[in-house]
Amino acid sequence: MLLEYISLGIYLLILLILGAYFARFNKDLSDFVRGGAQGTWWLVGSSILMAGISAFTFTGNASAAFEAGPSLLVIYAANCAGFIVGAIWIGPWLRQTRAYTSVDVVRNRYGVAVEQFGAYFGMVLGPIGAAIQLYALSLFASTALGLPLTPTLITIAVIVVFYSTSGGKWAVMATDFVQALVMFSITLLVCYLSLRAIGGVGGFLSHFTDPKISQDYSFFKDAGQFPGDRYTLKWAVVIFFMQLNSQIGLTSATRYIAARDGREASKAAWFSCVLMAIGSLVWFIPPMVARFLFEADILNSGLDKPSENAYAFIAIKLLPDGMVGMLIAAMFAATMSSMDSGLNGQVGILVRNVIPRLRSVFGSKHELSRAVEMRICHVATVVLGLLIVICALLLAKNDEIALFDVSLMVASVIGIPMSFPLFLGLWFKSLPKWSYFPIFIACLVPSLWSFIDGRYYDNAWTIQDRAMWIMLLGCIVAIVCSLLGRFKSQKDVDEIEDFYRQMHTPIDYAAEIGESEVDYEQYFVIGKASLVIGGLICFLLLIPNSFSERASILFVAAFVISVGLWLLAGGRRIKRHYLDREATSGLSQKVCYESRKEL
Repeated sequence: MLLEYISLGIYLLILLILGAYFARFNKDLSDFVRGGAQGTWWLVGSSILMAGISAFTFTGNASAAFEAGPSLLVIYAANCAGFIVGAIWIGPWLRQTRAYTSVDVVRNRYGVAVEQFGAYFGMVLGPIGAAIQLYALSLFASTALGLPLTPTLITIAVIVVFYSTSGGKWAVMATDFVQALVMFSITLLVCYLSLRAIGGVGGFLSHFTDPKISQDYSFFKDAGQFPGDRYTLKWAVVIFFMQLNSQIGLTSATRYIAARDGREASKAAWFSCVLMAIGSLVWFIPPMVARFLFEADILNSGLDKPSENAYAFIAIKLLPDGMVGMLIAAMFAATMSSMDSGLNGQVGILVRNVIPRLRSVFGSKHELSRAVEMRICHVATVVLGLLIVICALLLAKNDEIALFDVSLMVASVIGIPMSFPLFLGLWFKSLPKWSYFPIFIACLVPSLWSFIDGRYYDNAWTIQDRAMWIMLLGCIVAIVCSLLGRFKSQKDVDEIEDFYRQMHTPIDYAAEIGESEVDYEQYFVIGKASLVIGGLICFLLLIPNSFSERASILFVAAFVISVGLWLLAGGRRIKRHYLDREATSGLSQKVCYESRKEL
């Protein structure tokens, strides 16, 4: 167990060092909230992926795979479809809005009222969602490591807040990449060991015909087979479109605004799609193998929700000595990455969209200086981090405060109604600027009615029923708004046209952003960090293990080191290109000077 503490401690130390190093990249608000829009496709793409997963992937979703087989993959298929749409269309479009935050995009499409509505709701819901993730991760880590819950929770929060405060979006993206590297290497290994334990792919697939398993593991279930009619064909169709709706709306700008230009945003989306597709298979084969091989052991473990422990159970069962710390690091990676992205995004909205409006309301006409904006970013990150810790501690200390239930209720009642008009507003130019609130109110009706008539509490009103009626009523009101939109003012027409014109205008990176050392420094810093992590993993080879177990450790180390070497090679190539351009530019200036002198 001491070795697990040491490996996890070193991993967290590297994250802190990365955050401190990337602080030098932050000169203004743009750098802090969107990395100066200088992120490369691999950096932005890995951050997009990591922001969308958490420890829940390996607990709640793994539990669904344990109980119901591959049915939950419909959610991940929707994620992949969203990334494909992002790669072909909305990634370049949303990057080309030149926005700092997703709420900037909402304002340009729907106006200031919708901007402020979304900003304030995000400020309320964001810390609650992050607190739930923090609590879940802390509970897992404290159980696995035998540490007290509260100190573990506070330590994790302090680390996330520190590197988010010091390094801003750069630190968030860098740590997301490192965490994706750790997570993928260890989960690839767990998947391979699981398949080997069950006799390979053929042995794995053969269990699907077992009479005890086949009904539970059919892709589409019968109505009533699972609570809430989950995993039926109706559930799959509605959940697919509900998930896709959240992936391809205006708020998806958060994913792409840090990319260098539209082309890099497109490549980032393709990269995320590939990683998500691989992850969808890699992450959920182990809990299904756990059902085939260790079902009795898991169900008799004495835990309240034993199926949620399926992934951890089989991983600990199969991993070589010394690799459990890496597994816990992977769990940390999954949750910390979504926490830091949310924290940085909320700070950006506060400083960019909320504070300027409040200052204008109180009569201030002067813009804040860069230094003041940066100080506000630092203070706001700490304050929001403190709020997240307080909410998480309430969860841990008081069983009567059911924040889990509250968050699910709020997400169900508010989440889809808020996002659906933003989805429609991106794809349908005919919608007038005032249409957001009518569509939102229409979408809100089914959610509120499911609570008013009490059907939510007896599970008669399923999530797919609610989502279906939300989208149906939203579409009906959107059609009415589009028909009435022909009477919109000329000012609204011009503003909407300007929004779409800007969105379809490609970015000239050299002219708008400007090439700099940052273009290759991100390769070198993250490449070196990857080499350090890979080298430290090699020390696990000294632990007494069998040859095959040492080979497993070597695979993880080689995977991480090879990525680090690839990054260093890419950095050298970009640096040579940059220096060549600098030399050419300098020569051109000298030629012009000599020509003017001769004249």
